[in-house]
Amino acid sequence: MKKGTVKFFNESKGFGFIKDADSTKEYFVHSNGLIDRIKENDEVTFDLEEGKKGLNAVNVKLT
Repeated sequence: MKKGTVKFFNESKGFGFIKDADSTKEYFVHSNGLIDRIKENDEVTFDLEEGKKGLNAVNVKLT
């Protein structure tokens, strides 16, 4: 599991971005990949999965 911070999340559109704590890379997250409800600046753990346009954050949980 990776750790990161929710940089942006639009609840009405169901997507956002998570900034990786180690690499500072940003990963797309869709509401389908959430375990907990998230909002901007939340500390989360997540896994990565290959999507249509690159790596996506999945199994996103609050820490």
